[in-house]
Amino acid sequence: MEEYAQTLIDLLLNYAPKVVMAIVILLVGLFIIKITIKSSVKIMEKRGVDITLQKFLGNLGGWVLKILLIIAVISQLGIETTSFAAILAAAGLAVGLALQGSLANFAGGVLIMIFKPFKIGDLIEAQGEIGVVKEIEIFTTKLTGLSNKEIIIPNGSLSNGNVINYTTEGTRRVDLVIGVSYDADIKKTKEVLTKVLTSHPKVLKTPAPGVTVLELADSSVNFAVRPWCDTADYWDVYFDVTENAKLALDEAGIEIPYPHRVNINK
Repeated sequence: MEEYAQTLIDLLLNYAPKVVMAIVILLVGLFIIKITIKSSVKIMEKRGVDITLQKFLGNLGGWVLKILLIIAVISQLGIETTSFAAILAAAGLAVGLALQGSLANFAGGVLIMIFKPFKIGDLIEAQGEIGVVKEIEIFTTKLTGLSNKEIIIPNGSLSNGNVINYTTEGTRRVDLVIGVSYDADIKKTKEVLTKVLTSHPKVLKTPAPGVTVLELADSSVNFAVRPWCDTADYWDVYFDVTENAKLALDEAGIEIPYPHRVNINK
């Protein structure tokens, strides 16, 4: 027991300073990495670097510095870094083969940074989801959905799939279809609907809003109502025009038909 106790004491005396120093290096290193990333982001902000690129480079730099810090901590513990590097390379190859999807997502993130199909703050539609770009990370992109839900999409899918960017052009066309009775006067209906569009403060004058006959349906004459607005005003215009059109048509005595049920048992 005395021999075991002495051996334990010797081990503690030999390795305790290394362990303490390794912990100090780890804590100080994490603090320095945090300060370095913040300083780098501030420098990029002053130089006008796009915020999307700022966040992506910040995340990437943080990962790289943390890996280097871990190697330094292991070296302090007395483990040969050359052997560790060989083991890490072998493990990296094995993990890389197992995580091909993650590597594809990383490559997708790099492609997004290079070609910039969208940036933070843009309203996009991709992979069946619609939302405002919240953050572009190394492997994924986060969106804030229209109902304020968080949507996470892998970068690989984003870079290889179709992306609709609603923000790039700055304006959007609202596509509405409004049907009226066959007994309604077409010219009068167009005048009423056009007045609804031109009187709305958020409907743009240029391009001019349009009201045209879209189709002669089974029980109604359908009009294509096409106002233009700023992207941020899309839903306001959509709901306001829909409501105001109904009120204006009612006031003008123009009927909006609805399906009638016929009882065939009579």
